[in-house]
Amino acid sequence: MTTVNDPLVQPDLNVPVTDDEIFEAHEGGKLDIAVTRPIADPRALSIVYTPGVAKVSRAIAEDAELARRYTWTNRLVAVVSDGTAVLGLGDIGPRAALPVMEGKSALFKTFGGLNSIPLVLDTTDVDEIVETLVRLRPSFGAVNLEDVSAPRCFELEKRLIEALDCPVMHDDQHGTAIILLAALRGANTVLGRPIEDERIVIAGAGASGVACANFLLSAGAGDVTVLDSRGIIHVGRDGLNPVKAELATRSNKADLRGGLAEALDGADVFVGLSGSTVPEDLIATMAPESIVFALSNPDPEIHPDVARKHAAIVATGRSDFPNQINNSLAFPGVFRGALDAGARRITERMKLAAAEAIAAVAAEDLSADYIVPSGVDPRVAPEVAAAVARAAKEDGVA
Repeated sequence: MTTVNDPLVQPDLNVPVTDDEIFEAHEGGKLDIAVTRPIADPRALSIVYTPGVAKVSRAIAEDAELARRYTWTNRLVAVVSDGTAVLGLGDIGPRAALPVMEGKSALFKTFGGLNSIPLVLDTTDVDEIVETLVRLRPSFGAVNLEDVSAPRCFELEKRLIEALDCPVMHDDQHGTAIILLAALRGANTVLGRPIEDERIVIAGAGASGVACANFLLSAGAGDVTVLDSRGIIHVGRDGLNPVKAELATRSNKADLRGGLAEALDGADVFVGLSGSTVPEDLIATMAPESIVFALSNPDPEIHPDVARKHAAIVATGRSDFPNQINNSLAFPGVFRGALDAGARRITERMKLAAAEAIAAVAAEDLSADYIVPSGVDPRVAPEVAAAVARAAKEDGVA
């Protein structure tokens, strides 16, 4: 008999979620703090607080490494945002970003068994954010950057990796890239073709678009064409920022020019990360047995029912359609594995290991409507964590 704990059970996608349900689930916030040992009598109080706690503080003062054992920092992730690129809503500010950060923390605990604290910062200045997190470093064991706009997010992540001796990952970049590669592995297995033979089009050159392009290229993609609001990114195009200019030197092997129509003509894979709308007639021009990943939230670039008229496999970022490509399949396990291994940073090998682990969980049950595991599959995070921890040791960062 199937139960709600069955890893392969799928929700009833025909029952719509109501606004009342959504707001009720968020009322009072989604997080709480629980103690790990009861404080039921004076003896317990004297152990967890004064005078007993002073012995632990003295020990840590003599050997700072003991904080990993005797405090929660070794298992605590700071979920950090400035609210400038929240979901598909854009720059809505730190307070409006907080429900999303609380949600991330809830997923960390539910799937990764990790504690986390949402930190929304009332500044968009990279220097100030770096300084804030450097000063807070004794309080956490890792940093999950979230919903920070491009191109600042690239500089911010780079500087934090250099400044902090702990794992740092911008989930919009690398979490998206990890689950995208896992989903593409699953789709390609169903269709029986290798990534090396595919021409992939990515609409959107923000944080997730650039990271996905880089990750797919490192995984051996045949050709990746990236578009921003002005069209195809190519060598010599005016007005490219340094990140896009560098990407242009490694992408668009066909040297295409123009916009989405030129890019999608004959393409094998479309990845939507832009929040724009893609007309049906352009999807119809893609190659036979095409793959469409319309990932913008809450509104996909094209409705999946429309895309399925022309594509062999369709996925979105939403939980109410089949094939949800969502970062929640990646980040709990990635951070759990990094912290389990005592990793100082998150490497490319660790991210590739995460993608392969996610793909492996779905491997036995693959179909056109099941290319990645369910977002609530309890098998995923432990498998990802184990793979990431092994990769950390192989890379020598553990």
